[in-house]
Amino acid sequence: MKDQNCGYCMRGELLDAFGIFICDLQVSSLILFKEQSHKGRCIVAYKDHVSELVDISPEERALFMEDIAKASNAIHKAFGPKKVNYGAYGDTGCHLHMHLVPKYEDEFEWGDVFAMNPGRTYLTDAEYAAIIDAIKENL
Repeated sequence: MKDQNCGYCMRGELLDAFGIFICDLQVSSLILFKEQSHKGRCIVAYKDHVSELVDISPEERALFMEDIAKASNAIHKAFGPKKVNYGAYGDTGCHLHMHLVPKYEDEFEWGDVFAMNPGRTYLTDAEYAAIIDAIKENL
């Protein structure tokens, strides 16, 4: 099931507004969040347009959580954050997804909740490509 107004479902310009598609995982897509105040911040978006974890079967939920763990592991290996924060919101987009936010002890927002979009750090295409390559190498 797809929603024509959803960036996770349709990709293209809707996704380009905030993210860059990296790859498909078992039951989800891995997306680099364009705002990179936290180097390596990604989103894992479930393959179908559903709102809640309870909207998918236990088997699909387990696979979704495996995708999240796989992406988090790649972020840890690629960038060495002290911690990865996980955020699941979606009260405006209503598409099941998880934000993976690497936290670095000596940097922005350590010890505090991450800002959804602090608007501080945007990169060049080459810098985004380097981050994406590092993540893919560690998947």
